[in-house]
Amino acid sequence: MLPIFLAAVDQTLLATATPAIARDLGDFRDSAWIAVGYLLASTIMAPLYGRFGDRYGRRDALLVALGLFALGSLACAVSQGMWWLIAARMLQGLGGGGLMVMSQALIGEVVPPRQRPRFQAWFGVVFVLASVTGPALGGLVVSHASWRWLFVANLPLAALAVWRVLQLPASARTAQPGHSHDIAGVLLFAAVASLALLWLTLAGHRFAWVSLPSGLMVGAALFGGAVLLRRERAHPQPFLPVELLRLPAIALSSVTLVLFAAGLFALVFFLPVYLQIGHATSAAHAGLLLLPLTIGLVLGANLTGRLVARSGRPDLPARWGLTAAALALFALALLPAQPLVVMGLGVAAGLGFGTVMPTSQLVVQTVAGRSRLGAAAATVSLARSTGAALGTAVFGALVFGLMSNADLQAALHATSPAATRQAVAAFHLAFLGAGALTLLSAWTSSKVPRVRI
Repeated sequence: MLPIFLAAVDQTLLATATPAIARDLGDFRDSAWIAVGYLLASTIMAPLYGRFGDRYGRRDALLVALGLFALGSLACAVSQGMWWLIAARMLQGLGGGGLMVMSQALIGEVVPPRQRPRFQAWFGVVFVLASVTGPALGGLVVSHASWRWLFVANLPLAALAVWRVLQLPASARTAQPGHSHDIAGVLLFAAVASLALLWLTLAGHRFAWVSLPSGLMVGAALFGGAVLLRRERAHPQPFLPVELLRLPAIALSSVTLVLFAAGLFALVFFLPVYLQIGHATSAAHAGLLLLPLTIGLVLGANLTGRLVARSGRPDLPARWGLTAAALALFALALLPAQPLVVMGLGVAAGLGFGTVMPTSQLVVQTVAGRSRLGAAAATVSLARSTGAALGTAVFGALVFGLMSNADLQAALHATSPAATRQAVAAFHLAFLGAGALTLLSAWTSSKVPRVRI
């Protein structure tokens, strides 16, 4: 559970700290890449860890991930500029991509299927608790100390996790003679994902949506994606788990996860910034206003785990929960940001989003089978990380693309009421978009074939 906590909390820890970091390092426009860089690196590494864990031992793969995560945390703590911090976050993400995957796979390795709903519910609680308390912790630290302590705190926790993981028995290895590692597939996926996210982040304010640079980036990403898909289908041991994605239950669950994560992480990342810039809320207070979302997520995950353990049907709860979360996001975009309104809608959204994590992992692991637990966990992690990176990039581009750099700085430093009103309107559009994606994820969830444990 500790590696999962570290991976999840660092995805959102800097949400409330971003304005302070931007002021300290003098760069607000590129600050979205503090989150996107981490998510991009962890997304690229998730399927690689799944394959390596299945072949060479899941416990050892988790230890490697913890080492890289700690090294990246140290680099973040001593960074001297925005792009230094972004590069360090990407190094941290190279380890973070394996923390979630290998922890989930190890549970699948040691726990019988019928007992997994209980354990997955606990893991879901840890994940959502860490994801949504991250901004609250970040706000408290930034209000009373330097943001660098957010990274220093990872080092003793990572050391504790290494010590505890070493107590586990070594995992079985399934590497066969002649197995290759599909390095070209890894590089292609990294290039395609980076190009797509760069385009989403830069288009609209660094260059026009309809322009030569925009067209070149989109064309290159689409061409690279087509080459990657063709290669992975033909490769005997592909980097991407394409053999699992051919199964309808796993394919539809993955699409649901991408859309769910885009909506959830857009809310987690941008709600604290919206409250600080648009409504002059302190970093600590903005983080605390996310605690009702945390409560809702924990309750939703826990109730879902109990429900699935009794019914044996992990395919049912998410469709209703995601519909409720979408309605809460729509209301957040349309209603005034009063504390009680934000808290009430946070609980409602959390209850809905909390139904997804325990059930998606169970559906994918059940359909994939025991021999492919690592690939199954990697599929879930890849879909979730892709959605989180996509949501952060898209809604960051939407918010920052609707405002000039001068207006952004004026809103950041609260020197122009007109710029503040413009920022509020941009954030409301982002929340409407997040609600639409969440509603679409509810629809895809309803199409997942019936699965029984």
